[in-house]
Amino acid sequence: MMDNPPADTKPQARPERPVEVTPPAPRMPSEQALELRRYYARVEEDLLGRGLLRLDGGSVDTPYTDEMLIRNFERIALAEEYARGAGLQPSSGDLGEIKKWTIPVRVGVTFGESHSAEDQATDREILSRYTRRLSDVSGHPISLVNTQSNFHVLFMGEDDKAELRETLDRVAPGMDASSRAIFLNLPRSIHCLVVAFADNRSSSAYRQAVALVRTEHPDLSRRACIHEELAQGLGLANDHPNARPSIFNDDEEFALLTRHDELLLKILYDPRLTPGMPADEARPIVRTIAQELTGGGPS
Repeated sequence: MMDNPPADTKPQARPERPVEVTPPAPRMPSEQALELRRYYARVEEDLLGRGLLRLDGGSVDTPYTDEMLIRNFERIALAEEYARGAGLQPSSGDLGEIKKWTIPVRVGVTFGESHSAEDQATDREILSRYTRRLSDVSGHPISLVNTQSNFHVLFMGEDDKAELRETLDRVAPGMDASSRAIFLNLPRSIHCLVVAFADNRSSSAYRQAVALVRTEHPDLSRRACIHEELAQGLGLANDHPNARPSIFNDDEEFALLTRHDELLLKILYDPRLTPGMPADEARPIVRTIAQELTGGGPS
């Protein structure tokens, strides 16, 4: 039993009970998004069933020589998949100039609302490990950052179109209309996409890149997109059907960056090759580097 309080003690008001805030219900995916998820799940299942999307990076069944590495470098680093400023129009296939970054690559990530918290954590960890690997392989500073990014990786899906528009306005206001239209109306046949930019159309030194990874992809396909689009955004911009073992091949045989692809990055970021160097000038230098990396024999 409590003693009586002193006469001058004022009664204390009871604290108000905190107002319970009900968190907003998660947004349900649209039928279009659900259909894309079902479609990409079937695609991945079919590829795996045919022994594709390999994770081994190549084995005794995929040998390559220094000559093959040189040819593949020319096809992948000196040609482009699409004509510049022409949307999805295929390029002529002609060999162009060396294209790469000369400033540190600062990778930032933006997740759309359609991407679950669990998948966000997974993909951020994949990006963190992969950027470290790319930096180690290329010898160029590449890191995952929270601010002041210049390589923007967007994980967004069919239901994130409004957020995608706002994000492109923020991170790439100078993106040309044809590239922007592709991002906002990506055909189902294109699983992911990257566009890299120089300071001007006559420059081959990249200063910014934007990659889009669909959130409707299952885990392995999403990881494969991360591997391919970041490497392509560094300057390995083309695909070729004869590149093997490589992710720069539309046959989807390999899901993740291979040892062969690492050597392509090593060649590209060798300081003896500079942005804007034409193919004829680059060719003997590429040959020298490739022979140094392989010892002139099969790998």
